[in-house]
Amino acid sequence: MDFRIRDRRLRVNIPDRARLMAELRERMRQRRGFALATLNLDHLVKLRQDEAFLDAYLAQDLVVADGNPVVWLSRLAKKPVSLVPGSELVVPMAELARDSGLSIALFGSSDAALADAAQDLTRRLPGLQISARIAPPMGFDPQSPAADALLAEVRDSGAGLCFLALGAPRQEILAARARSIAPQTGFASIGAGLDFLGGHQKRAPVWVQKIAMEWLWRMLSSPRRLAGRYLRCALLLPELVADALRLRRGG
Repeated sequence: MDFRIRDRRLRVNIPDRARLMAELRERMRQRRGFALATLNLDHLVKLRQDEAFLDAYLAQDLVVADGNPVVWLSRLAKKPVSLVPGSELVVPMAELARDSGLSIALFGSSDAALADAAQDLTRRLPGLQISARIAPPMGFDPQSPAADALLAEVRDSGAGLCFLALGAPRQEILAARARSIAPQTGFASIGAGLDFLGGHQKRAPVWVQKIAMEWLWRMLSSPRRLAGRYLRCALLLPELVADALRLRRGG
C-alpha cells in the first residue's frame, strides 16, 4: 500500500505480522540492523508538515500499518495490509532477540518507566538480557551530536535490538540516523509501548480495541491533548480516500 505525500511515495512494505516476524528473525540471525516504523493516521498528517520526518520515514527499512484507518484505506485501494500495532510488538520482538542470542536496549520515556518496563520484560521472558537503558533529557534533539553519542552507547552495549519510545517524529528520525551509527542493531519505533508495559500509561480495554474505537477512548481520556490531533486526522481523510480510489483504478 502506497501513500502519496507531495511528489513522494511512502509504502507499507510489510503486509502483516507473520511477514514482519520472519523478516526480523532473518535480520537478527545475520546481525543485519533495521529501522522499523509503525504508520498511523497521525503520522500521515505530520509527514505532510515536516520534511525531516518524511525523509526519515522514507529511510525506514520496514513499515507496518499501526492504525485501522491505514488498514481500511489499503482495502479501499485493493492493496490490503493487516493491522500490526507497535505496542503489541515489544514482547514478541524481545523474545525473538532473546532466542537469537541478542540483548536489547530500551531508549526513551523516563528512567522510572524504563526500569518498570525492564522488570516486566525480564519477568515475562526469562533469560532476556537488557544491555542498555537510556532516558534522554527533556528537549532531546534526535539530530544533535548528543543523540549520535547516545546511539553510539547503544551500539557499544552490544544490543541487537533497541526499542525507541520517544514519540513521532523524534523516534523515526533517530532510527534513520542509527542505521549508519549502529548498522548491526535493529531500531523499532514503538511510541508508548514501554510505558504500557511498565504501567505508566493505560491502554484501552481489549473490547474497545476490537471494535476499532481505541482512538475515541484515548480522546475521551485526554480531550485537551488529543482533540486537535484527531480533528487534523479527520480533515486529511478525504484526500487519503481519493488517493486510495486512484490506486484502486490503477493510478
